[in-house]
Amino acid sequence: MSRITSVCVYCGSSSVSDPRFDAPTIELGQELAKAGMTTVYGGGSPGLMGKVADAALSAGGKVVGIIPEHILKLEIRHNQLTELHVVPSMHVRKQMMAERADAFVVLPGGLGTLDETFEILTWKYLGLHNKPVIMANIMNYWDPFIALSDHMLKSGFMREEHRSTFVEARSIAEVMQILTTTDTSSEKVQIDKF
Repeated sequence: MSRITSVCVYCGSSSVSDPRFDAPTIELGQELAKAGMTTVYGGGSPGLMGKVADAALSAGGKVVGIIPEHILKLEIRHNQLTELHVVPSMHVRKQMMAERADAFVVLPGGLGTLDETFEILTWKYLGLHNKPVIMANIMNYWDPFIALSDHMLKSGFMREEHRSTFVEARSIAEVMQILTTTDTSSEKVQIDKF
């Protein structure tokens, strides 16, 4: 059995987001580190992004940040990471994050988080990868997203196999259970086609 060793975390960078999401985000960073999994994320220090990175680092984990040059003008990069890659574009960032991760966890976030999530789900149903994508539906944050997916399915714009490109977890414990019990030995990875 091949196990997951690196996890890409998509989440918000807003410094004014609802503080109820802080504790689960910190818990995820700590649990990834304890499980020996490298955290891959967007490289910033504000918001939930900074919290998941700080938590993983403080628990002795490795954290890889990937940040585009133009974002450096908008938000502060995290300077204490295991690795920080400054890349020329969002496209390169998203591809590199996908290449470096064995799985994806989506925490609460805004438009940037949705952009990353929709793209990685689209790549999955197009057969470009078969890595787990976990919607961490903390405090029902992703209920509207899940309802929209069901609506698209009912309306014929999504097939059942597309709806199953992600799984829902309602707690960090459930996220970790999925990550630690998933066998990736049969996962097809064709990142070079992105």
